[in-house]
Amino acid sequence: MTRLLDQMGPCGPVIDARAADRLRSQLLAADPAVAPLFDEAWPVLAPVFGASTYLASLARRDPARLADLLRADPLARFEDLLARTEALGIGDLAAAKGALRRLKAEAHLLIALADLGGAWDLNAVTRALARFADATLQAALTVAAREEAQAGRLIPPEFGDYGPVPGFFCIAMGKHGAYELNYSSDIDISVFYEPDALPLAPGVETQGFAVRLTHRLADLMQDRTADGYVFRVDLRLRPDPASTPPAVPVPAALEYYESVGQNWERAAFIKARACAGDLPRAEAFLAELIPFIWRKNLDFASIADIHSIKRQIHVHKVDDRLTAKGMDLKLGRGGIREIEFYVQTQQLILGGRHPDLRSYRTLDALTALRDAGHVTAQACEEMTLAYHLLRGVEHRIQMLADEQTHKLPESDTERKRVAALYGHGRLRSFDALVERTLKTVNRRYGELFPDEEPLSSKFGSLIFTGVEDDPETLATLTRMGFSNPPRVSQTIRGWHHGHIAATRTERGRELFTRLAPRLLDAAQATGSPDPAFNRFADFFSRLSTGVQLQSLFLAQPALFELIVRVMAYAPRLASTLARRPAAIDAMLDGDFFGPILIEEERAAMDRAVAEAPGFEAAMDAVRRAHREQTFRIGVQVMSGTASAEVAGAAFADLADLCIQALGPAALAEAERIGGEFPGEVAVVALGKCGSREMSAGSDLDLMTLYRASEPAAASSVKGWSADVFYGRFTQRLIAALSTPTGEGELYEVDMQLRPSGTKGPVAVSFAAFEDYYEREAETWELMALTRARVVWATSPAFAEAGQGAVDAALRRPRDRARTATDVREMRELMEQERPPKGAWDLKLSPGGLVDIEFAAQYLQLAYGAEGAPLRQNTAEALTEAETASLADHAPLEALRAAWRLQQDLTQLLKLALTGAEDVSQEPKGFRQLLARAGGARDFKALRAKLDRVRQSARAAYEVILNS
Repeated sequence: MTRLLDQMGPCGPVIDARAADRLRSQLLAADPAVAPLFDEAWPVLAPVFGASTYLASLARRDPARLADLLRADPLARFEDLLARTEALGIGDLAAAKGALRRLKAEAHLLIALADLGGAWDLNAVTRALARFADATLQAALTVAAREEAQAGRLIPPEFGDYGPVPGFFCIAMGKHGAYELNYSSDIDISVFYEPDALPLAPGVETQGFAVRLTHRLADLMQDRTADGYVFRVDLRLRPDPASTPPAVPVPAALEYYESVGQNWERAAFIKARACAGDLPRAEAFLAELIPFIWRKNLDFASIADIHSIKRQIHVHKVDDRLTAKGMDLKLGRGGIREIEFYVQTQQLILGGRHPDLRSYRTLDALTALRDAGHVTAQACEEMTLAYHLLRGVEHRIQMLADEQTHKLPESDTERKRVAALYGHGRLRSFDALVERTLKTVNRRYGELFPDEEPLSSKFGSLIFTGVEDDPETLATLTRMGFSNPPRVSQTIRGWHHGHIAATRTERGRELFTRLAPRLLDAAQATGSPDPAFNRFADFFSRLSTGVQLQSLFLAQPALFELIVRVMAYAPRLASTLARRPAAIDAMLDGDFFGPILIEEERAAMDRAVAEAPGFEAAMDAVRRAHREQTFRIGVQVMSGTASAEVAGAAFADLADLCIQALGPAALAEAERIGGEFPGEVAVVALGKCGSREMSAGSDLDLMTLYRASEPAAASSVKGWSADVFYGRFTQRLIAALSTPTGEGELYEVDMQLRPSGTKGPVAVSFAAFEDYYEREAETWELMALTRARVVWATSPAFAEAGQGAVDAALRRPRDRARTATDVREMRELMEQERPPKGAWDLKLSPGGLVDIEFAAQYLQLAYGAEGAPLRQNTAEALTEAETASLADHAPLEALRAAWRLQQDLTQLLKLALTGAEDVSQEPKGFRQLLARAGGARDFKALRAKLDRVRQSARAAYEVILNS
């Protein structure tokens, strides 16, 4: 036997001689008898205690223990320490809790001295840490089981090698499972149990018992007392930790891995081994998972998904800086994780057919890959040397203060301590060594699967494997502009876990692995990453399946980026998708971006209404068709495919179609209740619908005209008069068009533009209409009437009569000067009572849409009696006015130019914004969309253009009203 002291050498320079000397004095004062031993040992101890406050505290706490360790053979002492740990299982809870922590301190000091002094290599150090973790887990489980037995819940086993609780076992995962534990690591364990094998007292519920025992075990290990802690325990590598208890039944676990287990979980199980509890059942459980971990047959998609584990990490270019200062040696670029992924991804692909590649130890597996010809000898050597260096430095970082950190300190002073423990007196040379190593690893890592598409971003790594947020990924998401990176990371990891229908299948998850970075990049590109991602999440989480749609998005990236822009900028469309994800199915149609011909939908809508079993079902059928077409028009506007003129007409055609489908249904409903009525009725559209200038969210300004066959006519069942019957019809029609149903909403309906407004009857008789517009109508009402258009009637003849009555009202002679004065006064009153809400109030601003509409309407009222053309659409009315020489070309062209620009912008703004927001504060991407819609080079040029055309339009308005 050789003393530990005799196997040690100085680890490096003494970085803090004063601290080391202070400790030496304290040790000698505590026990002068050990002075000769400490004098002999001080050349090797001073560098350790001068750099590490934690190791110095262990020495100060028990000088005799330090002396014993220096005199003992390290291997023999460690085996004795394991034996003493395992023997704690026969003690009580309180005694075991304290003893475990004191043994941890002894193990930590012994292993650190053997490591720093060069007595043990990396393999011996990490194996000792893992073996000690096994021993403490087994002892803690034995103590916890005794507590359960004493409480009468567990029947202690009398024989057999099944641990303290037959059927209950712990699987060591990660570095613990591979005997590669780091110095201050927590331990990743997954706890499973066989419900039928647990020897429980009658009436004890299996899951409650297993969960309670797991919590008791974890508390014994990680509770902090005056003696410290043993190991922090991480239970999150179990199946779907967000929704499962800390102890998982074996049948449920096997079903999970067979159905939704992911490739990163397969990689995690490469290192898994039985470590405590019922070891035979633990081994049997792992044996059942072999087909899950090691697949003999992998299709292209599965291989690509395994590649994705590697491709999510951003690989630096040759001239990119990788700096030691503050670097995370585990998770950072060129760090330990890249070496592990380099090995594990190749193991997952090749290990199914080559069992000799299945080693759970990283370097053993790397050597096996080299021997099998899958890794070059040089790459193997470089990665091996890098692994030794990075793991050694990692241990020394943790030895400073017993903290589970993998980051080199930012502070030069603190980093010098790490360098000293690693044998470097010059910080610059130490940093350079670390940086060269990181670059070597990152370069080799980049050589793996070089032809595959990257799954990282230009902003950095995007890693969503595992059960915890990756620090590099959180930093990337922050750089991308997300305000809550942890929530984004957790959401995506949940999707990877199959928490939603779109990713519940293996193929769905494989596709999403490729889609996720594209989603984040596309969201970032909008300039509004938060709303883009949040609205996409609402939509994506409600899909009933995801394979076909994700495949479409991957095959057509421009389409996918458009959808994400819709999510960012068009809350109305995003809300439609979130509430009714099936709306996006229309995008699978090759004609989705073709010309919008609403008339082609008539037959399908009429058929759906005819087949509906009742009035409410007819309302739902129309809403479904409306939703699909509204979405299509909106997307075409967002993409620039549809102009404002096309979109306005399409929205109006769609409204016409809905009225034409629901008008007969509403009439039939009135007849069902009141009986048939001998008469005619027509629905007249006014406002934006009448002029075919609708946009997203436009309401419907309607009027109903009726004419009874004779004055005393009554309905056949209830004897309703004409005004009552057609009033009921109108109410049914309003309900059909505006009432929310399970299929959503259609329109808000406004009937205030009818004669007498809200004071008059809801339905207007033909005679009352003619009389009102001949005797009582004010100029503003006649202006509104210029947009009147019969949309539906019970007969073509009555539709013609209704439109004829409108035209007759508009063509009555009137005083032109009086009309001009009325128009000006009304506009001035609007400016006083409803001033524009900002520069982007395109309706009410001087030179805005109201000015242009008023000018066009004035010309029709002023010259209608002389046979001037009547057109409901503003742009058409202005064009016809020029053809009829009602005004000069210049002002009319100024009005048309302002109309076109502001209509183009209105279509986009109505999709995107809910009020009069300051558009200049909207994201850059949206401002660019506006500039494109307005035919401007950029947003600044658009604003200048808008100011110019509005000034010209206001001047033209004044010219026309004063002519």
